[in-house]
Amino acid sequence: MTRQERALLSVEALKKAYPGAVCSLIYRDPLQLLIATRLSAQCTDARVNLVTPALFERFPTLDAFCEGTVEEIETLIHSCGLYKTKARDIHAMCLKLKNDFDGIVPDSIEELVKLPGVGRKTANLVVGDIYGKPAVVADTHCIRISNRLGLTDSKDPLKVERQLREVLPPEESSDYCHRLVLHGRAVCMARGYRCEECCMKDFCPTAGK
Repeated sequence: MTRQERALLSVEALKKAYPGAVCSLIYRDPLQLLIATRLSAQCTDARVNLVTPALFERFPTLDAFCEGTVEEIETLIHSCGLYKTKARDIHAMCLKLKNDFDGIVPDSIEELVKLPGVGRKTANLVVGDIYGKPAVVADTHCIRISNRLGLTDSKDPLKVERQLREVLPPEESSDYCHRLVLHGRAVCMARGYRCEECCMKDFCPTAGK
C-alpha cells in the first residue's frame, strides 16, 4: 500500500468517525481566531476559550487592541501561560495589521507569517478555516498520528506539512487536521493509545505495536 493510498483511507475513516470537523477555538471573526490561536501555544483550547470572552469584550475591534496596552492584555490572558510574550505579540500583531495590511487579516501563509508571533501552524489554521484554502495544521496530534500512520517520517512541523500536502486531497486537508486533533485526544494519545478502538487499525502499520 502506498502512502497516498493509506492517506485516502485515513481521510474516509476519519470522516466517518468525526463528521463534524471544526476548530475547537471559539471566535467570531478572523482577528479573533488569529489571537485565540496565538494564545493556544502551550495551552489547552479549553483554557483559551475561558479567557477570550473577557479579552474580546474589552478589545472588541482591531483599533481597540491597538489603542490598548500590553500590560492590560497581560492581565486578561495571564492564565494562558507565557502571557508576557503572548501579550507583546498580540499587541504588535494588531499594530502591524493596522499599519501594513489596512486592518485586514491576510489570506496567505506567506503574508500571515510576517505578523509577530504567527508561525506556519497559525497561518495554516487561518487560511483553512477563514478563507477555505488548502491547509495543513501540523500540531502535535497531526505530527504524532501521521507518523504512526506512515504518512510522514519526521517530527519537524514544516517537513510534516510538506509530506502531508503530497498525499492529501487539497480540499480535505484542513478538515483532516481538525479530525486528527479529535482522534488524538480520544483514541491515539501520546501515551495509552487505544488501537482496538481506532477507526484506522486495519491499515495503520503501527496498530497494536
